[in-house]
Amino acid sequence: MVMLDIINLRTHFPSPDGLVKAVDAVDLQIEKRERLGLIGETGCGKTVLGMSIIRLLQPSTRVQGRIIYNGRDLLELNEKEMRLLRGKEIAMILQNPTTSLNPVLKVGDQIAEVLQLHMGLDKREAKAKAVQMLAATMIPEASKRADQYPHELSGGMKERVMIAMGLAGQPSFVIADEPTKGLDVGTKSEIVRLIRDMTTDRSMLMITHDLAAAGEICDRIAVMYAGELLEEASAKTILSDPQHPYTQGFIQSLPSRGLQPIPGSSPSLIDPPQGCRFHPRCPKAMEICKKEHPPMIKLDNGHFARCFLCA
Repeated sequence: MVMLDIINLRTHFPSPDGLVKAVDAVDLQIEKRERLGLIGETGCGKTVLGMSIIRLLQPSTRVQGRIIYNGRDLLELNEKEMRLLRGKEIAMILQNPTTSLNPVLKVGDQIAEVLQLHMGLDKREAKAKAVQMLAATMIPEASKRADQYPHELSGGMKERVMIAMGLAGQPSFVIADEPTKGLDVGTKSEIVRLIRDMTTDRSMLMITHDLAAAGEICDRIAVMYAGELLEEASAKTILSDPQHPYTQGFIQSLPSRGLQPIPGSSPSLIDPPQGCRFHPRCPKAMEICKKEHPPMIKLDNGHFARCFLCA
């Protein structure tokens, strides 16, 4: 059963230099209780895609297409209807908890606010439940930590607080934006296990540049580059048999695979290259790649790749 169906989504931002095509004609489906990893380099449009789903973008943003969640088009809902969904049915675990958490409120009170809003609990019940949520995220001395301010917690603890806030309203669909960013190796491993264990009965979109973490948590992975999807398959297939040259290069850039960076840099989202957007950096580029934009080609077992080499 499809929980989220994104159809021809375009999210563009006006700027002094032109229209920034952050998300450009993206089609994506997420099944009920499926965890999808959305990976790609910084600036490729991953976070904008997540923000488009939950509709937390600046008013000047131009959003077109359809985002069907449980049969309802989120882009057709008014702001009041959307507020009722945010946090309760669809929640977002924001990246960078240092800036996302309110520095002048105790972390327990911040979680309690979510519980009061979406679960209808009174202040006392919400505070008690907030402590339970902190304990569930494996924060030691949860009652003590609930009365502390964000600056008193380590980076790993603040990330756990963000996870507790995101899951407090018992949402059916979770968007986790770079949940392992900036964490040391040991803390990252703990957060990966925590997210995996706490989202087993939920659908999730995990936005990350950390392919290794996505491989541990997610059932399926979609690869994004310059505002569009280039490849989509099961996590196992992406890691073991990637077909798009960009995905192959992305995997080779992992420390465990030799740390070989992809040459060049990501293209402008205002004026992307003609033809395949990756062709200026692609070691396998052909003449057709420079002239024609490749379609998403179906391979087998739910594997798709946007590359003429796969035709």
